[in-house]
Amino acid sequence: MNSKENQSVKAPLIQQMDLFTTLLPFCCILLLCVLFVLFPDSSSAALENIRYFLGDQIGSYYLVIGLGVFICSLYMAFSRYGRIRLGETEKPQYSPFRWGSMMFTAGLAADILFYSCCEWLIYASDPHVAEMGDLHDWAATYPLFHWGPIPWGFYLVLAVAFGFMIHIRKRHKQKYSESCRALLGKRVDGWAGRLIDLIAVFALLAGTATTFSLATPLLAMAISRVTGIAATTTLTITILIVVCCVYTCSVYFGMKGIQRSAACCSYLFFLLLAYVFFLGGESRFTVETGITSLGLLAQNFIHLSTWTDSLRATSFPQAMTIFYWAYWMVWCVAAPFFIGAISKGRTIRQTILGGYFWGLAGTFTSFIILGNYGLGLQMHGKLDSLSSYLAANGSTNALYTTIISILGQLPLPGFVLVLLVLCMITFYSTSFDSITLVAASYSYRELKHDQEPDRRVKLFWAVFLILLPIALIFSEKSMANLQSVSIIAAFPVGIIMILIIASFFKDANNYLKEKQE
Repeated sequence: MNSKENQSVKAPLIQQMDLFTTLLPFCCILLLCVLFVLFPDSSSAALENIRYFLGDQIGSYYLVIGLGVFICSLYMAFSRYGRIRLGETEKPQYSPFRWGSMMFTAGLAADILFYSCCEWLIYASDPHVAEMGDLHDWAATYPLFHWGPIPWGFYLVLAVAFGFMIHIRKRHKQKYSESCRALLGKRVDGWAGRLIDLIAVFALLAGTATTFSLATPLLAMAISRVTGIAATTTLTITILIVVCCVYTCSVYFGMKGIQRSAACCSYLFFLLLAYVFFLGGESRFTVETGITSLGLLAQNFIHLSTWTDSLRATSFPQAMTIFYWAYWMVWCVAAPFFIGAISKGRTIRQTILGGYFWGLAGTFTSFIILGNYGLGLQMHGKLDSLSSYLAANGSTNALYTTIISILGQLPLPGFVLVLLVLCMITFYSTSFDSITLVAASYSYRELKHDQEPDRRVKLFWAVFLILLPIALIFSEKSMANLQSVSIIAAFPVGIIMILIIASFFKDANNYLKEKQE
């Protein structure tokens, strides 16, 4: 997208908006939140039953889509489709670092910092992981699997489809339904297209509303440790408002603001990783365990991707792998659109292989350094985090205190916590930059491929995307229920993903034939 506003459109802004597709899902989410508060027990029971059916009874659906999409991404990259350039330009719109930093930070919120520090604890306490072999090896391997090639494959395959739609076909609608036009034809202008877009916006809002549920309390606890301010609801709300102000300012100024925000996030992120790696005293263990975990992932990738635990001996894939794939699928509404938009000038092969490089380099480095540091403290008897976590029955609050304790082992722990807070705020900022831009584009009936949404529309979404998380922090059960809603929403999103991929191949095949004529 170029930094152009809607100056050429003469119709009043309100007439350009697709209010039905935008507001109906938002009203549905608000209604669900009200029901969660008024009828917490019955609503929780209903959601759990639906989630159990989708995740346990037909969970193979998510596993098949995950592996299938990953294989499809490799086919896209190395087949004749890989030579297709996204846009009529020989030079990419952004340099490799700018493109990679925007893609990585837009695709992952601050949750990556939370999980990097503590996910090994979840696996180290799981009976299935204990059966796999050496505990410290597999506790370090599973995070790489659940944040590795398959999740990024979801993003990149759809990013190529959306990039093809935006930069080559130059569609005037930047919506999920429009990417199915080659397959569904005029039906995307009717009820079928409406349904696809309603599901997409619903999933986007549900996923956005719950993304703060895990990492925000860690932010509040870190700030409390440094400043002495009590970690109360007021502090959490203040944090959310600060995050909102940061990403609103950057997205208000368009792609230039987003570029600067992403670059700042990347620099802070790698400063934190370098500090932990060089000053934590676990460098050798970190490197060697990282190499081992990469080897185990490569050797067992197909097995991990297809294991269903049909006898439900531990239900590990249902509780972890299927949960992760579903949550990543919900997030596929926003991040791939943004990645596709910023990939102008790159070939499909460059987009997919470059996306895997930047995405996996960032996530793997984060988990190997931050995760293996805490794991090294555990294995060398310097800090028994596992016992504390088990004593608290594996509660989420125990993970927050454990992360603070782990980072407290570093020199100048106050500085580390400040760096962690800044990293998390910038991660949230850059992620919500892309979400706000995509949501604003989605609000239009039509929007040219080289046109940015009006600043007023971006400001509207910047504010509204933060209001629901603020409302939800007053009810912990509501947050958990809405997270279940977002996982359930992944089921129809998976079907839409299949339609988008099939439509892309049909459209791309027609495009190659057109070029030969």
